[in-house]
Amino acid sequence: MFNQLFLNGIIAGSIYALIALGFTVIYKTVRFFHFAHGVVYTAGAYCAYSLSISLGINPVISFFLASAFSALLGIAIDRAVYLPLRKNKASNLVLAIASFGVFIFIQNLLQLIYGAQILTLRTGAVKEGHQILGAVITDIQILILVVSGWLLGILWFIIEKTKMGKAIRAVADDPIGASVSGIYSERVILYAFGIGSALAGVAGVLISYETNIEPTMGLNAILKGIIASIIGGVGNVPGAVLGGFFLGIVENLGIWKIQAGWKDTISFAILIVFLLFKSEGILGKKNKERL
Repeated sequence: MFNQLFLNGIIAGSIYALIALGFTVIYKTVRFFHFAHGVVYTAGAYCAYSLSISLGINPVISFFLASAFSALLGIAIDRAVYLPLRKNKASNLVLAIASFGVFIFIQNLLQLIYGAQILTLRTGAVKEGHQILGAVITDIQILILVVSGWLLGILWFIIEKTKMGKAIRAVADDPIGASVSGIYSERVILYAFGIGSALAGVAGVLISYETNIEPTMGLNAILKGIIASIIGGVGNVPGAVLGGFFLGIVENLGIWKIQAGWKDTISFAILIVFLLFKSEGILGKKNKERL
């Protein structure tokens, strides 16, 4: 049982890591909680459904097209909503509220177009899984792990080794200094939204092969992504990945003796405990400084 739950945690963690990583890349450049990231995740899944199931396009081609669509949707949200607000010097709170408004609008739009019924990307007969150390893993779950690992590696290379990644890190660390050195921050924000939103779309498509698609699926996704980001340190790219895997493993091991419906409760309990320990550490440090 332990091996199966641990494996399930790794699989869930790989999805959480993709969501948290995309969220973190965007947060690093704009410094507010982009709640609409969750609905980009949902839109990616629905786009893949339309292409693969409704139009009969090859699933691999549909996967890449849905990822590209998610990137364009994220960029469109930034250009249409956030950019005018930034130009008017809106606070981060106003931007976050606007993001939540975008989330609700697109979620309702998806429900209007596709209806509230549950859809699925899975086709054909369900195949028996593979036995690994007493645990069972399906072909779709293997695909999730492989694609997630591949994308996490590629993004690490982009952030750490490319000119684009250096520009993103420069704007994240010191926007004014980056501007003085000739880096156009709006272009960097465009890159961040494109990359981060593509990751959200990929996560949405991958999980839709494992479970189902519904208009409200983005809310749980963004909450898990935010929790993973906070655990790993908001704005910390490697931390977002580790936070995603940590959250996936702990919440799956946490249902060992209780019902699976308690997963979300476990996630929020982890967040509360983490914040309590962090706040005690900060308060303790301040008390020492006073002494």
